[in-house]
Amino acid sequence: MHQWITHSPGETIKFSTHLADYLQPGDVLTLSGDLGAGKTVFAKGLARGLGVREMVNSPTFTIVKEYRSGRMPLYHMDVYRISDEEDIGLEDYFDQGGVTVIEWAENIPSWLPDDLLSFIINRKSESERVITCRASGRRSKHIYEEIVNDERARN
Repeated sequence: MHQWITHSPGETIKFSTHLADYLQPGDVLTLSGDLGAGKTVFAKGLARGLGVREMVNSPTFTIVKEYRSGRMPLYHMDVYRISDEEDIGLEDYFDQGGVTVIEWAENIPSWLPDDLLSFIINRKSESERVITCRASGRRSKHIYEEIVNDERARN
């Protein structure tokens, strides 16, 4: 487990934009944190890092937004209103050749793959965030080690 502190939404975007450099098709990231913690801001940075040209916003009511204008597809999910008992096929996206980022993934633990990067975003102050990362699975542990050891990701 590793933590980074960002001091503004711009720094959170910069962090996740840089993280996108390490991602490959099939990678799954989960984002947890209170309402307004910065999950969608984090997703915007990932999209920017992947070269997505569309406006990225929360897919709260549509559940999934697909962005295909970048170097690989980005599947942005918000499962705030979904429970683990509902099966609406979201896991089908994991093998579609893109990166999947899931907000509120704690609501659907049984759907999640074994190999994923989990980010928990907590407010430290009005503008500061503490971003905690955990990795499970071989591929995600490799990404985790790369980003932890990269000087550009350090504060």
